[in-house]
Amino acid sequence: MRILHTSDWHLGRQFHGQEMLTHQAAFVDHLIATIDSEKVDLVVVAGDVYDRALPPVDAVALADEAFARLAASRARVVVTSGNHDSARRLGFNARLADAAGFHLRTDAARVDEPVLLTDEHGTVAVYGIPYLEPDVMRQAWDLPSRSHEAALSAAMTRIRTDLSGRGQPRSVVLAHAFVMGGPASDSERDIAVGGVSVVSAEVFEGIDYVALGHLHGRHTLTPAIRYSGSPLAYSFSEADHVKGSWLIDLDARGLAGSSFIEAPVPRPLARITGTLDDLLTAERFSSAEGSWVQAVLTDPVRPAQAMARLEERFPYAVALQFAPPASDRHRRRFAVEGRSDHQIALDFVADVRGEPASDAESALLRDACEACANDPEVDVVVGAR
Repeated sequence: MRILHTSDWHLGRQFHGQEMLTHQAAFVDHLIATIDSEKVDLVVVAGDVYDRALPPVDAVALADEAFARLAASRARVVVTSGNHDSARRLGFNARLADAAGFHLRTDAARVDEPVLLTDEHGTVAVYGIPYLEPDVMRQAWDLPSRSHEAALSAAMTRIRTDLSGRGQPRSVVLAHAFVMGGPASDSERDIAVGGVSVVSAEVFEGIDYVALGHLHGRHTLTPAIRYSGSPLAYSFSEADHVKGSWLIDLDARGLAGSSFIEAPVPRPLARITGTLDDLLTAERFSSAEGSWVQAVLTDPVRPAQAMARLEERFPYAVALQFAPPASDRHRRRFAVEGRSDHQIALDFVADVRGEPASDAESALLRDACEACANDPEVDVVVGAR
């Protein structure tokens, strides 16, 4: 049996304010093509289909199209909900979808109801564990502690009981969690509960393949326990990630092989550092001209209209930071007693930027200070009574 493992689509997510739906649609096209070219029997999607619990309508439309195309493909499909999804919304009509060979597993009460598939070697039982909120599950399942490990351990106890009753067929489990050993990135939502967010890989011992979601980088914890990562980069911390899906083969004894199918990269990410003039003229930055760009400026004085000037060469610049040389990062203490808010604000601008505010900027700061005063005719003097 051949399995394609993907997760963390985050449909509807933006990248620094830029729409990503076109890029996400390209991944769906790639997924469908891979199912055919690699003769995939089962597709598993391990949570975070959407980026938020109430997704925008265009994200729902893309999910609807993706699900319909998957249901019409040669593969059976199992999808679970992640911490970004609304389990109830994603799982709507789950029992009806079962009839189409498309299986939504978003209800914790159904973790021990497998999707049963067969190949020339016999039965494969596929269990979908939705994201389990520890506070909710502690009460529902009378857990001994408030943690992700307690919730997942309880789910796996139910799954092992069902497997035993079926004569221990080969097994696949989907789960959405932070399993020990996985590297995090900036675009993942923290799921810590009182600091207890990590789950030991030993929780899944004995399962032939565990398809994990939540972390956005691909990672192999053991040959049988893997993260596929997100299909697209959703933060600049993922600039060096290779995105895609795991292709897993099961034979009569269980896991027989694995390979990684790289996803298309509609627009790469680039992090560039230097003075503004250097970034605008140096040939070594030419490869970033078609990329999403995060620029770090090292000018000792902040250049005026830096982003607008960067966009002339890098039209997809979306993030800008300032990091002047250490010797130029002077942070001095300001005298505030007996001085007006306006004077202190002007000193702050000069200190941070390395040059004084213009007359127009000074007037704007004065207006802002006066707008915050009880009497707009009075410029507040710090320390005055």
